[in-house]
Amino acid sequence: MRKLAIRLQRAVVGYLYAHFMAAFVVMGLAFIGFGLASLNLLYLIRANAELVLQHGAMALLDGALQQLFELLCLGFSGLAMYLIFKVCEHILVEKLVKDHGE
Repeated sequence: MRKLAIRLQRAVVGYLYAHFMAAFVVMGLAFIGFGLASLNLLYLIRANAELVLQHGAMALLDGALQQLFELLCLGFSGLAMYLIFKVCEHILVEKLVKDHGE
């Protein structure tokens, strides 16, 4: 499984190195995804924690625990989008620097 993941990573990064416009589009989509995933995320997690602190186990049984799990998953998906953005940024900066001979 690990070898497959490494081959897939090399293929995707190799494709993005070869097609810098695709890297730019993926970078833009990752930027939008990161913004949507992180929008008001801290406020929602804080509100969820306050709900649990005020109402205890009843709030957890009513769905606060599931909501907290979903918010944490959204946070990790935002992190993944940020990492994709940074990979594409690195590819594009390296391509620009290489093309200008610096």
